[in-house]
Amino acid sequence: MNDEDADFPEVVEVPIEDALDLHAFAPREIPDVVCSYLEAAHAAGFREVRLIHGRGIGVQRTRVQATLARHPLVERFGDAPPDRGGWGATIAWLSAASAVSAPAASDESE
Repeated sequence: MNDEDADFPEVVEVPIEDALDLHAFAPREIPDVVCSYLEAAHAAGFREVRLIHGRGIGVQRTRVQATLARHPLVERFGDAPPDRGGWGATIAWLSAASAVSAPAASDESE
């Protein structure tokens, strides 16, 4: 292990579930995290996923939904119903077919 690895413990395998809470991620990480999660969820066979971004003033919601709008695996998306987080979460419906390639996530503004 070199000095660069000292800050990071061993890689932890996180199981893919039908929901992802984005509160733990920095705003600049959101597009890449969402893209990676969508690809893993799709590979795991999920057709519907919930992305929990919180209510706040809507910055994370906008960032998540902009990423979903560009992603080839996403058929459609919308605010979650009240019992699943309301406008503090977004539901995305994924395509059944596999996409050729996913676009690189970009963070237009921070």
